[in-house]
Amino acid sequence: MASSDRGKTEWVVNRRNALRVIASSGAVLMAGGAKASRGERTGGAGRIRQSVAYWCVQKYWRRCPAATTARELGCRSVELVEPKDWPILKKYGLVCAIANSHWFDKGMNNPQYHEMCLGKLREAIEACGDAGFPNVITFTGLAGGIGPEEGIRNCVAGYKKIMSYAEKRKVNLCLEVLNSRVAVDMVGVPGYQGDHTDYCMKIVQQVGSPRMKLLFDIFYVQIMDGDIIARIRQYRDYIGHYHTAGNPGRGELDDRQEINYRPIMEEIARSGYSGYVGHEFIPTRDPLGGLRQAVALGDM
Repeated sequence: MASSDRGKTEWVVNRRNALRVIASSGAVLMAGGAKASRGERTGGAGRIRQSVAYWCVQKYWRRCPAATTARELGCRSVELVEPKDWPILKKYGLVCAIANSHWFDKGMNNPQYHEMCLGKLREAIEACGDAGFPNVITFTGLAGGIGPEEGIRNCVAGYKKIMSYAEKRKVNLCLEVLNSRVAVDMVGVPGYQGDHTDYCMKIVQQVGSPRMKLLFDIFYVQIMDGDIIARIRQYRDYIGHYHTAGNPGRGELDDRQEINYRPIMEEIARSGYSGYVGHEFIPTRDPLGGLRQAVALGDM
C-alpha cells in the first residue's frame, strides 16, 4: 500500500473508532458527573443557535458532561449523537442538530455504494423525522479514480432516489465540504472528492430539492477556498448547517489561529440563518474553557 493510501486508511479508521466510542458511550458520559455552574453560562439569548459536536470532546465528558454542559453554556444541541442517546438530549431540552449516516470514504459519488448509503440515509431520516430533528449528514466519498463530472452525476442520481422521503419527513440532507489538503488524522481527508464549496454546490443545485443542503464547514472552506464571508453571502439560501474550528490544526476559536470568527458569526446572523452552528474543534487545552470561548463568539 502506498504511503498516501495508508494515510487515508488510517484517517478513516481513526474517525470511525472515535464515532464508535460515541455510539457506546451511553448515559454516563452524556449526562453524568458535575455540571457547569450557572456562573459559567455564556449565552443562549443570541440570534445564532449553537451546538457541540460530541465526537470531538466525548473523552472529556466525565468532567463536563455533554447534555448538562451544553445546556449551561447556552447551546441548544449536542450533535452527531447516536439515536439511542437522543432521549437524554430531550430530557435536557436539547436536540441533535445533525445526525450521522454513512461514512465519508464510501459516498454517493460511487454507484457501488449507493445501496449502502441510501439505506443509512433512510434510517437516519426516519429517526430524525420521528424525533423532530432537522438534519442528516452526507458525503461525496473519496474520488478513487472517479472523475469530477462523473462524481457529480453519480451523486445527483443517488440523492434523487431519497429526496422525496426526506421531503416527506421534513429532514434536510447536508452535504459536507471537507478539505483534502491536510494529511493529518482528524484534520483533513486526502482524496475526498467534495473538497470545494462550488463543487458541492453543483450537486446541491442539480438535485433541486429544498431538503438538499450544504454543510458549510468554515474550517474546511478556509483551507480549500477562503473568502468565507463572500461564500456565505453567495450560498446563504442553500446552507443547512455550519461547523467551526480554528485553522491551522482544527483547534479552539482563539487568537492563535487565523480565522476571524466574530465577523463570520455576525454575517451568519445577518443572513437570517435559522439553523445551527456546530462547534467541531478538537480541544488542545481545557475543553470547557474552549467551548465557553466559542459560544461567546456566537452569542449575539
